[in-house]
Formats: sequence, structure tokens, C-alpha cells
Amino acid sequence: MEKYYKLNVAGISRDLPLCKVNDELYIAAFVIFGDVELTEKTAEALLSKAPDFDVIITAESKGIPLGYEMARQSGKPYIVARKAPKLYMRNVVFTHVKSITTAAEQMLCLGSDEIEVIKGKKVLIVDDVISTGESIAAVVQLVKEVGGEIAGKMAILAEGDAIERRDIIALAKLPLFDGEGNEK
Repeated sequence: MEKYYKLNVAGISRDLPLCKVNDELYIAAFVIFGDVELTEKTAEALLSKAPDFDVIITAESKGIPLGYEMARQSGKPYIVARKAPKLYMRNVVFTHVKSITTAAEQMLCLGSDEIEVIKGKKVLIVDDVISTGESIAAVVQLVKEVGGEIAGKMAILAEGDAIERRDIIALAKLPLFDGEGNEK
């Protein structure tokens, strides 16, 4: 029998299936792809708490629709740190990241066009979920390396102990679950 976690965030309720990471850990699967209502409402809620910023950046992940919607609502640009250099990217700057939800180490990179948008600007880093913080740390490193100033770091959800972090603004906690699917 599949177990679910009832999430309430930004006035929206969703049942999230629990997914096995290993024998001792399950996580609730939070996917905003295709959920327009959730994306719009959480973007609005995050923008109401956002510090002053010039540009939004997110990693190439489930944070893309959130970054787009926050940019649309705020009228400010957004950038996606890509997982690999693309043919059209010039003068690529990159860093590596290991995330709890991805098996292998990944790369995040920016090309000269994206760098020009970020350079000398106040950059707001956004993501759907912050777990270990490794993805956001990699984006921070990229932004600083290309001359951007970190305005803030935001996520819809902070998983587990990440909710205790004072350097991140999150709308709600997403608990972790033990091997039996019980909330830790």
C-alpha cells in the first residue's frame, strides 16, 4: 500500500507519494512540473517574502517553472544554470554538485550571455526544494564567480533540518520519513 504525505503550502493542498531513497529513508515526492496552480501560488508567496533583487537564477531542475513564474510575476529576468554546456554557450563557467535526489555528481554552468545578465546584479536564487543545500551552494559559487551579488536564497520547501537554516527563505517544511514511511 502506497503511503502519502499531505502537503499544505501557499493555500494549496497536495498528496505527495513517499519514495524510497534507501532502507532507512523515504522522501515525499514534490513535483511542480505541470501543476500550474501550485507554481503560480508558491511563486506569489515567495515574491511576497523576497528581498530586493534584479535577476532570478535557478538550477536546471524542477525549479525552472518556479523561476519562470517568479520572473513573469515580478517582471524581472531569470537565468537557468544548465547541467551541461550547450553548443550555443560561449566562455562557459562551471561548478560541480552532488544532490540527494540525483545518483551521480552533476555539473552546473553558465555561458557568457547569462553571465552578462548576472554580472554586477543582485541575484535571487530559487529552487523547489532545499535538502542538503548542495545545489544552492553550487549556484552561489557560480553567481559569485561571475560577479553577481547574492540577494537571497529561496525555496518552496525545506526538507528535513534544512528548515532550520537562517540563510534560506522557505514557505514550508517537508519532513523526511523513516524506512517504515513514518515522519522523522
